[in-house]
Amino acid sequence: LVSLTQAIVVYRISYRPDRVDSGHSDSRQRSTLDGRRPLTPGEYETTMTPAITAARRSGIDYQIHDYEHDPASQSYGLEAAEKLGLPSAQVFKTLVATLDTGELVVAILPVAARLNMKRLARALGGKKAAMAEAGKVERSSGYVLGGVSPLGQKKPLRTVLDESANGWPTVFVSAGRRGLEIELAPADLQAMTGAILADVADPDQ
Repeated sequence: LVSLTQAIVVYRISYRPDRVDSGHSDSRQRSTLDGRRPLTPGEYETTMTPAITAARRSGIDYQIHDYEHDPASQSYGLEAAEKLGLPSAQVFKTLVATLDTGELVVAILPVAARLNMKRLARALGGKKAAMAEAGKVERSSGYVLGGVSPLGQKKPLRTVLDESANGWPTVFVSAGRRGLEIELAPADLQAMTGAILADVADPDQ
């Protein structure tokens, strides 16, 4: 378990379109900072990313989780799982790959797993796949590496969601910035990304 001194969650935002919070300037948004008071407009604005904007506009239920990112961390995804006190199998990373046709595609899979390139290519009708170059990933998604979200990408890409996601009531993916995660139902993640479900994850050895 992670101690309180590690700042597991600095703040959380919960969006419920069917509820009204008359104490906030946006009646659709319910916000708390450490469970003590609503976020100020300035605090709320600093959390906004294309991913959060897309989730908000879609009308789905979601929560935002913020933690203190360590620049020296070797694995952004595993760091998120540790600092949020979550099983690594419930936290999903977003990878961009290139098919043998040159098409960029997205794979969403647990942070502790390795992407099986053959199964990814097969799921999307290709023969081979390889990790995309960093520059292409950032230009296509609009995000920097370590903060690539499957939501709100600059250029929509065909996407595969590892089928293990359906084993959880909610999953966590990057909210578009290092140290920021969005929690949502697997069905909503699939719907928002247009993803197909496939077994594309291998356990990390």
